[in-house]
Amino acid sequence: MILQNRVGLVVGVANSHSIAAGCAAAFAREGAELILTYMNDRALPHVRPVADAVGAVDLLALDLAEPDQLEAVFAAIAARWGRLDFLLHSVAFCPKDDLNGRVVDCSAAGFAQAMDISCHSFLRMVRRAEPLMQHGGSLLTVSYYGAEKVVDNYNIMGPVKAALEAVTLNVAVELGPQAIRANVLCPGPIATRAASGIEDFEGLMADARDRAPQRRLVMIDEVGEVAAFLASDKASGVTGTINHIDGGRHVRM
Repeated sequence: MILQNRVGLVVGVANSHSIAAGCAAAFAREGAELILTYMNDRALPHVRPVADAVGAVDLLALDLAEPDQLEAVFAAIAARWGRLDFLLHSVAFCPKDDLNGRVVDCSAAGFAQAMDISCHSFLRMVRRAEPLMQHGGSLLTVSYYGAEKVVDNYNIMGPVKAALEAVTLNVAVELGPQAIRANVLCPGPIATRAASGIEDFEGLMADARDRAPQRRLVMIDEVGEVAAFLASDKASGVTGTINHIDGGRHVRM
């Protein structure tokens, strides 16, 4: 129970197949008290079963395009616990036309929206989490191998995830003196709702399976186990890392 008596916020659960859902399950197994969020009323019926399954203490509305909702989430955490021990940011979005087009052709509006929701939102959460982590804490976000190499059909999300990884390293340096750690989870391709927007995602998964040394894809539960470790004191000396959970796919061209 490496997270017993710890309070964690999980952002990004869309349904039971989400990476964030796998992480939430692992956090709960290790004893954490959890706050989950849902984007809107349409998403709520898909998120509530996950919240119930992990025994979430609270389930709060959070549309990252609405600044007041982010303030409300952190105000609720401050009012109930007065602290936050760890945070998982597992959110990404890009307008479909920009996601499925060439990087060269990405619109300014699409690029800005993708960067805002997928990257800058992490910084907005970190700013609000920092005063609640008076005794240290763990900040986690989710990236993908396409941040390092050009992956067919990942398109503009590659540069966006590269930016997310870069800001996470800066967060690790800036908040390190306060014993606040920041790390990136970098799973292989997983069939989530967000991934369904990528062209030929089946082909991408097949390629990952064929090139991974383990000759398989990873599961959300495996990502969750790494997330729980990084959220705990067992990883007290680990910060500023990109943690590949992909059966070794990233070591091969």
